[in-house]
Amino acid sequence: MQNSDIITNLFRFVALVLLQALLLNHINFLGYINPYLYIIFILVFPFDGNKSLLIFLSFLLGLSIDIFSDSGGVHAAASVFIAYIRPLALKFSFGVSYEYNMIKLNKAPVTERIVYITIMVLLHHFILFIFEIFSLQHILLILKSTLFSGVFSTILILCTLLLFSRKN
Repeated sequence: MQNSDIITNLFRFVALVLLQALLLNHINFLGYINPYLYIIFILVFPFDGNKSLLIFLSFLLGLSIDIFSDSGGVHAAASVFIAYIRPLALKFSFGVSYEYNMIKLNKAPVTERIVYITIMVLLHHFILFIFEIFSLQHILLILKSTLFSGVFSTILILCTLLLFSRKN
């Protein structure tokens, strides 16, 4: 990574932690819908970047959210999980283009982008709610929270990417 990429990712990291902690953690629609925008950092991290660095930064990102939320490590666990599983999701979503390092998220076809973001968000939310609720007796609550929060977070992430994408 170059210096400009490091500064951009550092700014994105701090801004997402503050936005999540100060604003989005206080949104709770109908008891099931909580938007988690901070995972956009993991989604848009450079595809050719260091994977160990991504896992470490994902841990720090999740830990930061956990500290502000007093949630005991569930965000850190979910963030590290999706950072670890990201190459598989990229390969599934983008296919051969990912193997040859030819993808740019903002230039990829819309359907492939939506598939990638949806997979990652739903996996994150599922792990998050499993660890948060930590009871298989409440599996319907876990699935309902995952589905509703996942759909809302996916829409929020897609709108954010659309809002901050560079025009060519």
